[in-house]
Amino acid sequence: MILAACLLFLLGYLFGSFPNGLWLVKAAYGMDIRQYGSGNIGATNVFRTVGAVPGLCVLVLDILKGIVPLMLTAWLLHSGWLAVNLQHEHLLMVVTACGALVGHNCSLFLHFKGGKGVATGLGLFAYLLPVGALTGFIVWVILVGITRYVSLGSIVGALCAAAMGLIWGYPLPYAIFGVVAALFVILKHKDNIGRLLNGTESKIKAGHQPPSSK
Repeated sequence: MILAACLLFLLGYLFGSFPNGLWLVKAAYGMDIRQYGSGNIGATNVFRTVGAVPGLCVLVLDILKGIVPLMLTAWLLHSGWLAVNLQHEHLLMVVTACGALVGHNCSLFLHFKGGKGVATGLGLFAYLLPVGALTGFIVWVILVGITRYVSLGSIVGALCAAAMGLIWGYPLPYAIFGVVAALFVILKHKDNIGRLLNGTESKIKAGHQPPSSK
């Protein structure tokens, strides 16, 4: 059980560590996205810096960083590759999810730095707490559409997703993970919260072309 948990955490961590925003922008435009905008490798900064299409691509890839390791975990558990009692399935799925979330925020490929976990968290929620994920996404779309503040939509959306995970009757390990993941997202947005409160937070606006090199 302990060995299986360690292996699954590493599986999630490896997938979560993939810096899709950095790799995609560097491959497509020859630029380091960390040198532009907020310096973040996530979909929002890619959207603001080089445009909607690459931003959407990064969003999808980061969501998959949450979904794919959970799919692999389920397959490993049910195929017999991991000799563990399936009564521990929910707990082991959460172990993989924690690995993916940690990997996204402390990437092996970025000297243990990373993004804010929103897109990867959405992927994890979509697999473990689908009603929560749908609720959070709808809230995110509405708030960002009205206010143009991605950070506000992400924070409130994460809270709503976690709340639905608790209300909907999902397995307790999944519901607890939802709360922890939402708190993690809020913690990663602490600087954004400060800027929202003092009115200096940037609103979302798509970039139209790669900026000139610094």
